[in-house]
Amino acid sequence: MKAQPPASHFIDGEYVEDINGAAFDSIYPATGEVIARLHAATPAIVDKAIASAKRAQGEWAAMSPTARGRILKRAADIMRARNRELSELETLDTGKPIQETIVADPTSGADAFEFFGGVAAAALNGDYIPLGGDFAFTKRVPLGVCVGIGAWNYPQQIACWKGAPALISGNAMVFKPSENTPLGALKIAEILFEAGLPKGLYNVIQGDRSTGPLLVNHKDVAKVSLTGSVETGRKVAGAAASQLKHVTMELGGKSPLIVFDDADLESAIGGAMLGNFYSTGQVCSNGTRVFVQKGIKQKFLSRLKERTEKIIIGDPMVEETQLGPMVSRAQLDKVFAYIEKGKAEGATLLTGGGIPNDVPAEGTYIQPTVFADVTDAMTIAREEIFGPVMCVLDFDNEDEVIARANGTEFGLSAGVFTSDLTRAHRVVDRLEAGTLWINTYNLAPVEVPFGGSKQSGFGRENSLAALNHYTELKSVYVAMSPVQSPY
Repeated sequence: MKAQPPASHFIDGEYVEDINGAAFDSIYPATGEVIARLHAATPAIVDKAIASAKRAQGEWAAMSPTARGRILKRAADIMRARNRELSELETLDTGKPIQETIVADPTSGADAFEFFGGVAAAALNGDYIPLGGDFAFTKRVPLGVCVGIGAWNYPQQIACWKGAPALISGNAMVFKPSENTPLGALKIAEILFEAGLPKGLYNVIQGDRSTGPLLVNHKDVAKVSLTGSVETGRKVAGAAASQLKHVTMELGGKSPLIVFDDADLESAIGGAMLGNFYSTGQVCSNGTRVFVQKGIKQKFLSRLKERTEKIIIGDPMVEETQLGPMVSRAQLDKVFAYIEKGKAEGATLLTGGGIPNDVPAEGTYIQPTVFADVTDAMTIAREEIFGPVMCVLDFDNEDEVIARANGTEFGLSAGVFTSDLTRAHRVVDRLEAGTLWINTYNLAPVEVPFGGSKQSGFGRENSLAALNHYTELKSVYVAMSPVQSPY
């Protein structure tokens, strides 16, 4: 099974290679097979990509938003026509089951191109400000060259979520995918070029954590958008702030999901499972602290165990498979270490915690895992695990659970399940998070802003709000009479 691209980088409308860059392998997590070999970007490649973007950006910004939008909408159409091909590549890149990628990955990217391609003509308008005889107006102008740094859990989606608002606003983008999932973004660049995007406006370069600083610190970069860990976010934001660059940070979380005793039990359990096991638990917004009111705790745990143990684990390319491998051996080892900490600190292992039966030994598989009787002080309740490990905590009343839910440095997401909508709205108003759900979890349509608070980042992906992070306001005062001067 091979997925070797023509070269490692896509710059100025074509594939580019530089074998002086460090070589690295792209590994299919289900089997451990090397499916591609690529080279990290050298400083020369970084300079080439940014120079290409800078050269192309001015002419692109001069086009009308409607004209730019036509190209993005054509890209969306191409992505939908090739959904199966792109979904299979996403599965090879990440190990996520094809039943997920075919509905949640390229399709979400296509949604972003379609949405921003369609709304920009109206959304990028400025304001008219009457000032008596004089007046002023504002206009939204692009920032210039934007850098996108992606994570490995949703590589195609992230490439589009960052690229679409950047491009429609008149910017150019240089995108660096994670070295764990290098393949999908190259296809996105191909499709944009095929759809008519001028050369240089969307470039993809490969690299690891040493490549990021070359991009962030480059003098011609105006904005950096990162999806990644809190630790990485602090470094990138610090470097960008030292040069007064615009930044958007979509970082990690340890999000609470609160289940009150009047909730629809099956729906709440389904939401908790989706918020912990989808994409093998590798989702930044996952509700990994599941607070269950004591009156339904035992019933919740019993049914949760039953449903969890029916999850189908296996070959991600088989459409019946519901849970695939972790993205890498390093991530698998990290998750197993957290499971051992959970057991050592006294949590009750309800189910899972081991390697599934009948999976390739070279694959990075793990059973969906549930801990009960978790307390707030336990490591597994405080730190982001980024794997299919659910922590179930119990609570007595609303005030108590809100205080405990907010007792974290993170603030990405939160959810509440209850049949009392008045209580639901009251609770979400008090939860310290940027993206919240009532009686569902982890739905992220492109029309809705997505992002966090506290240490989970700032700025927003998606929706009209994203355009504010890829443009800046220019104000123009227009005098309608001669200047009155005392000099």
